[in-house]
Amino acid sequence: MAVKIRLTRMGRKKRPYYRIVVADSRSPRDGRYIERVGRYNPLYDPPEIDVDEDRVNYWLDNGAIPTETVMSILKHQGIIYKRYLRKKGYDEAAIEEEMKKWEALQVQRQKRKEEKALKEKERKAKVEKEPEVEKELEVEKEPEVEEKPAAEEEKVEEGENKEVIEKGEEEKKAGDNEDADDKQKKDEQ
Repeated sequence: MAVKIRLTRMGRKKRPYYRIVVADSRSPRDGRYIERVGRYNPLYDPPEIDVDEDRVNYWLDNGAIPTETVMSILKHQGIIYKRYLRKKGYDEAAIEEEMKKWEALQVQRQKRKEEKALKEKERKAKVEKEPEVEKELEVEKEPEVEEKPAAEEEKVEEGENKEVIEKGEEEKKAGDNEDADDKQKKDEQ
């Protein structure tokens, strides 16, 4: 029997929360499970995570395989790092010290993430303001731009009209010549 540590969806429509469960890999996602070892609620910011570390370690020691999402949650909680330190042979005092360093590192990482989000937000606000200024400048420039093409259009229209008139006159002359030729032929007959 292949055992997995995975998420089971709970909650109503559009409002999910998940149970972290140990289940047979053949059972359905929301079906029967062996044991519930935690919960995960992604609707909060930051997500609400509650994991029974002892039971997770027990099942991991007995060969349970976490899914990618559960592995991510366990890494976020520091459980996987703590297991790694135990396997390396650290004693409890050294593990506690390393976990404090890890937590400090996580706090720094979170601050950098927040600063980056703030900079991105400021950049977007600045970009949104720039098009408004450009639009105002374009509105001021538009009358000048429209006058030039309008003058050019008049010239083009006048030139086209002259061409049309000239073509019409040529056709009339050609038509007159043909009419005259027809008259001459009739007269000759």
